[in-house]
Amino acid sequence: MKFNLAGSMFNFSCVRFISTTVLMLMCCLINLPLSMAATSSAPPILLANVLGPDIDVTQYLVSEKYDGVRAIWDGKVLKFRSGRTVNAPAWFIAKLPTHKLDGELWLAREKFEQLSGMVRKTEPVDDDWRQLHYMIFELPDAVGTFAERAVRIQQIVDAAQWPQLVAVTQSRVTDRATLLHQLDEKVRGGAEGLMLHLADATYVTGRSDVLLKLKPLLDTEGTVIGYVPGKGKYSGKMGGLRVETPDKKRFVIGTGFSDRVRKSPPAIGTLVTYTYRGLTNSGLPRFASYLRAREDF
Repeated sequence: MKFNLAGSMFNFSCVRFISTTVLMLMCCLINLPLSMAATSSAPPILLANVLGPDIDVTQYLVSEKYDGVRAIWDGKVLKFRSGRTVNAPAWFIAKLPTHKLDGELWLAREKFEQLSGMVRKTEPVDDDWRQLHYMIFELPDAVGTFAERAVRIQQIVDAAQWPQLVAVTQSRVTDRATLLHQLDEKVRGGAEGLMLHLADATYVTGRSDVLLKLKPLLDTEGTVIGYVPGKGKYSGKMGGLRVETPDKKRFVIGTGFSDRVRKSPPAIGTLVTYTYRGLTNSGLPRFASYLRAREDF
């Protein structure tokens, strides 16, 4: 299958037109506003900032950053961060406690793509879900400090007596050097990085310094706005992605793609995650490398 720039843009536009038309017809039939039908109710969650040089890391509890799929349990329904319901087996849902939970569906280190395929299936496969763990790191709407909530998480998990429900281990560090040493150890073992949660923080949502991430490489997201045709061995495939940042800066990501992605690149309008090593004087990412398409499911 060869990559065709014009064809890909045309097909994407057609799909979007057809989807929008069908949605409008459905809204008319059930008498719903288009805006209501087009959006899902995304649960409010806490999102991480990047650890800065002036942060006192001794005030934080540190845990591994799990490369999984965010999942929020409201006591009755398990949802992705987009608000869509997770198609988990009935037996998996039945084992969850009545307490609200926030965590990651996780398979293993460096297994995100395999995990993603498992949890996206319309009909869940029991053998898939028996391999997964639900790694809990927060209690939505709970009172007290995060340190107190971390203790409560462990109590809830212990009471469940179910190996697939896991309380994420939280610990303190004495200084930044110790934190960096811990990062090196985790990354060498295949982990994505570390998370730092302010120990004295009450429960909050939104992007905040209450929660910080530390990884060997910085990463962020941009929107696909076009393609660069491949040359040489990539002739007939995608050579690079034209990306726009939230502050409207545009650049090309030219590395990090598998052959599969080059043959079938993310559609225009897709949010993609890329890694980089700092910014240029003009604010563009240095050495940007494609990581994956962001999937809110």
